[in-house]
Amino acid sequence: MNEKFAGARVLVMEDEYFLAEDITKALLGLGLTVVGPFATRDKALNSLDLDCVDAAILDLDLAGGIDFAVADALLERRLPFVFATGYDAAAIPPRFAEIRRFEKPCDATELAHHIVDMTRESLPIPCDR
Repeated sequence: MNEKFAGARVLVMEDEYFLAEDITKALLGLGLTVVGPFATRDKALNSLDLDCVDAAILDLDLAGGIDFAVADALLERRLPFVFATGYDAAAIPPRFAEIRRFEKPCDATELAHHIVDMTRESLPIPCDR
């Protein structure tokens, strides 16, 4: 797929530098705008309040602790997102049963293409900030 989807803003929450870099490059290569990447929950949550975000890619294990605060905030805002995690489905609460999980190590290009598909299904949110 060579078609670019311009305008979609994707928050990336990943604390592993090289994986964050691979995901960022894959998203940029498809014409998406990257918000982050963020290595902490607090920075990602702050960005949700300050930046316009259309979708997100979330690692669940940041600095050794599993956390669903950003996922809950995205659900509340009705924003599409995926998990990129080493945890299996049993570690993810039932409220996230419909959220796609990419198991690490995952292919950053496949992940980026999935985000493009997700953002095509929902119109980008107008941003006036």
